[in-house]
Amino acid sequence: MHDTIEEREAYLYAPERMELRFRHFETLTLPSIAAQKDKRFTFLIVTGERMPKPWWERLNDITAPVEQIRIVTAEPMKHRTAMQLAIQAELGDEETESLQFRLDDDDAVGTNFVRGIRRTARLAGKLRQAWPNMVIEYATGYSVKLGPDGILAQPVRGQFLACGLAVLFRPGDTKTVMNYGHHKLHHEMHTIIDPETVMYLRAVHDDNDSRARTREGALQPLTDEERAFFKARFNVDESVVKAAFSAPYGLRDTA
Repeated sequence: MHDTIEEREAYLYAPERMELRFRHFETLTLPSIAAQKDKRFTFLIVTGERMPKPWWERLNDITAPVEQIRIVTAEPMKHRTAMQLAIQAELGDEETESLQFRLDDDDAVGTNFVRGIRRTARLAGKLRQAWPNMVIEYATGYSVKLGPDGILAQPVRGQFLACGLAVLFRPGDTKTVMNYGHHKLHHEMHTIIDPETVMYLRAVHDDNDSRARTREGALQPLTDEERAFFKARFNVDESVVKAAFSAPYGLRDTA
């Protein structure tokens, strides 16, 4: 935490931090979202309204080809509040159920994630008739560490991580997925868990807290089988990771 907004923004927009976040977003998050097999969704990217111009332009350039992505800017406020307001504005007066998920800018979901949560919600129709909400969780994925040598990975089975889960909301609900701590959702709502389908990649690096749950020694280079699986399931290409993380920091910045 920081004492002033200016100090906070200086930390958030520091060039080395931004380059690290963009490299993860460009090689993990964006490819997995762009390749979703079910295209019926909106992916909101919420940023500060004072994001420096080079990063703002880069963000718009790399996301422009994905029609499901919409960038929303917000004035300085609490993180959860900004995200909640963005989701509510997107839903507007929609009078249908909504499936909502959250995804950090350094994680990925399987390309069948949107299709999978829609299918589960549909199949659970009778079961959830009396439920105000429902959580759908995919418990299995990988922790990954990206670098110039490629991808180190470890299979994991998480417990209500932010990636790999979605929440179904009834029409008119004033709350969103951002009103709940993801690790406590099962205390609030009925939950359907898929323990087998591998559905997320969760990045480990020095600018997030995922490393607290991961032993560095447990992360191993991808096998040929895993390399092919990552490409097929997540649209994540290790050769692209190597190229992105081998480039000098600031190489792609513009004035």
